[in-house]
This record gives sequence, structure tokens and C-alpha cells, in this order.
Amino acid sequence: MRFLIADDHAIVRKGLAGVLREEFPSAEVMEVGDAESLFKTTLKGEWDMIISDLSMPGKSGLEILYEIKQHHPDIPVLILSIHPEELYGTRVLRAGASGYLNKDAPPAVLIKAIRWILQGRKYITPTIAEKLADDVSFNKGKTSHELLSNRELDVMKLLAAGESLIGIGEKLSISPSTVSSFRSRILKKMQLASNAELTRYCIEHGLI
Repeated sequence: MRFLIADDHAIVRKGLAGVLREEFPSAEVMEVGDAESLFKTTLKGEWDMIISDLSMPGKSGLEILYEIKQHHPDIPVLILSIHPEELYGTRVLRAGASGYLNKDAPPAVLIKAIRWILQGRKYITPTIAEKLADDVSFNKGKTSHELLSNRELDVMKLLAAGESLIGIGEKLSISPSTVSSFRSRILKKMQLASNAELTRYCIEHGLI
């Protein structure tokens, strides 16, 4: 059994590795700390499962997930994130992930998800199942941020957190002018007039 863990916090990686080695004593566990290393390491070997954060230096976790699935569609990917399930859960499943868990999930739930996914299934929490049901229902309209693309959502959260255009460009490996274009599209889709309104919206909806 070979696991690849990707997270930019060493203490999180070590904690995950410890849980895996306790449950799967003979397993090989490798750790990486950024999106680029995750992609390169994925290409170098055969993995039974990848367990990855969404927010790491370099490209967004969703972008890397897409790229991994293009090259290795059969490798199951479990996403662990601090972000609420209702924000990213359905997005990562549509991008090809086999499951999504919040980082505050207890180890027993993590192991349950891993074993479930190793059987070739999707691990879907009740919260995500409800969100998926809402998405196909005609009785419930989408909130404004659900209309954004994955990249627009990343940019919106960074803008709301007070990051500059240059800072966002460096984090997402895009130019400041591209960030500015994203900002304009986001404000238009969200029907907001300023970064201050964007920040208020994100706080009210638990996005930051």
C-alpha cells in the first residue's frame, strides 16, 4: 500500500502519516508540501491513494486535482481541507476526487473514508449528499458564489482576505492584470461594487 500526502503544514503531514502507519503498518507513506511537488511526485510512481489539502503554495488544489486526473485517472484522491464541505465538497467531487473531509474530522472518520475509497467507492458525507441533492433541485436557487468558477472562487477569497493583486498573482501563479480581470468578473457575477462588499459577503457566508 502506497500513500502520498500533500499539505504545506509539516505538523499536519506528520499527523496524517502517523494515522496511516498505525492503521496500515506495512504501508509506504510519502509527504510533499506544495502543489508542484504533488504533481511531480504523482507522475514518478504508482500510488494507491493521494490525500491532499486544497490550499497550498502554487496552483490551487482543484487545478492540481484536474491535472492529476488527466494523467492518472485511476488514482483515488481524498481532499482534506479547513474549508466547509458545502463550499468545496461538490466542486472537488466533480473535479474527480473520491472524497472530501474537513480537517477537524476525527481519525476514525478519516480511516473510514480511506477504507471506503480503497474499495473503489466515493466517500460522500451527509452534508455533501444534501448539497448534491440541492444542486439538482429546481426548488432552491444557487447563492451568488456558487455561480463562480473554481479559479474565480480562489481569487474572491483572497481578495476578501485583503490580499493585493500582486500578492494574489504570486500565490496563484498568474499576472496582476489577470487577477484584475478576475476581480471585475467576480464583482459583476456577485452584483457587488467593491472589495469591502466582497469581504462582508464572504464573512456572512463563512467563506473566510
